[in-house]
Formats: sequence, structure tokens, C-alpha cells
Amino acid sequence: MHVKKDFRVLTFDVVGTLIDFETGIASYVRDVAEKAGLSVDGETVLTAYRKARALPGAGLFPDDLVRCYLEIARALSLPATDEAAQGLRQSVKDWPAFADSVEALARLHKRFKLVAMTNAQNWALAHFSQTLGNPFDLTVTVDDVGLEKPNPQFFAFARGRISAWGFGLKDILHVAQSQYHDIGVARALGYTVCWIERRKGMKGFGGTLEPARLTVPDHHFSTLAELADAVDEDRLDRVA
Repeated sequence: MHVKKDFRVLTFDVVGTLIDFETGIASYVRDVAEKAGLSVDGETVLTAYRKARALPGAGLFPDDLVRCYLEIARALSLPATDEAAQGLRQSVKDWPAFADSVEALARLHKRFKLVAMTNAQNWALAHFSQTLGNPFDLTVTVDDVGLEKPNPQFFAFARGRISAWGFGLKDILHVAQSQYHDIGVARALGYTVCWIERRKGMKGFGGTLEPARLTVPDHHFSTLAELADAVDEDRLDRVA
């Protein structure tokens, strides 16, 4: 299928799609464990994080990483100190972009307006944006909306912001890694969606909450570079 010529805006999930939060969290917790003379597996850390993040009373991300670390520490018998917990929150500024994110975003920005739609707070997005080369024309954060995806109101808020450009739903391609937070709800709301399956070939859902069921996306790639290639070559294969 050829690229839709009427797409004008790409909306992006950031954490997990553009920023490799799994490497960030797992690396930090492994370092804490090693300093304590312990050893933990990265996937075990991510499973513990996913469970902690899903508990009732979870706060705004990434401030909630302080609480999450203490839950992870209890589950994995790691040092449960306030210093270590605060350190996980502070590690956000050092989380890496995926290897293809910066270059692919720069290519996509030549043809589309780029919008960040993130459950992260403003202070964290400031770091992420800098890591990504400040590619966004517009940002929508959990601080702006007051609630997180997959709540449909998050998408409604973002569409209201985008409408100031004169663009509507048909002009938007929503690009995301999380089936739970993004792909399922966006498809249900009528968006054309592109799933960037960052964990392709890996078991489980890592640090991302598991959806009740997988949603078949309109477009499906394992990297953002593959999406940028499809755009550059005027092709975008439809799988649904």
C-alpha cells in the first residue's frame, strides 16, 4: 500500500517507542544489585517493575519510580534505601534513545508534523526530547492532561491541540510500541495506528503492561527506521 498522502501529523508514544526505558530501568537496578554483591537478570527486573507499576495507587510517571523501586527491591531482595529509590527516578535523564530513533525522527520530520503524546511528566519529557534531538512540534504530557493513556480523554485532549493546526483524525497516524497504552485504544477511537514492536522476537511484555488482547494495527514494524524507510519509498504495507 502506498503512503497515505493526506497524513499530516505523526503522534508518538515516547517511552518505549522512542526512548529505551527497559534498558534504562534494568541497567540501573542491576548496578544497584552489583554494588550490593548481588546479581539480577534484566527481564526479572522488568517483570518486577511491571507488577509494581500496576499496583493500585500508582502515581505519575516517572516520579512514581521512587515507589516502584521499593516494590522491586522487596520482590528481588535488593537494598531498599531511599537513596537507591530516588536514584531510579533520577536515572531518567540518562535513559537512551533506541539506536534508530534520532535519525528516523529527523527523516519523518521532513514530511510530517511530529507530536509527543506521553504519560511522562514535563520534566522527564524535557530530557527525552533533548536526547531525541528536540524533534517535536507539539507535546502533550500527563501533566497537561491530568491522566494517563489508555484513557480516551488523553487522545481527545491531544486532538484538541492538533485541531489548532486545522487537522483532524484522518490526518493523523499514531505511532507506538505499547499495545496496552496506545494501539488498542487508538484503534478503537478511529485512529490509523502503526505498531513499532520493539520487543519483536522476545518473550513477554517486559516493562509494559499486558493488554487484554493484541490489536491488529494498520501498519506494523519492528523499528522506527522501518517506518521511515516505508515513508521515504512511498510504501506502507497494510496488515489489516
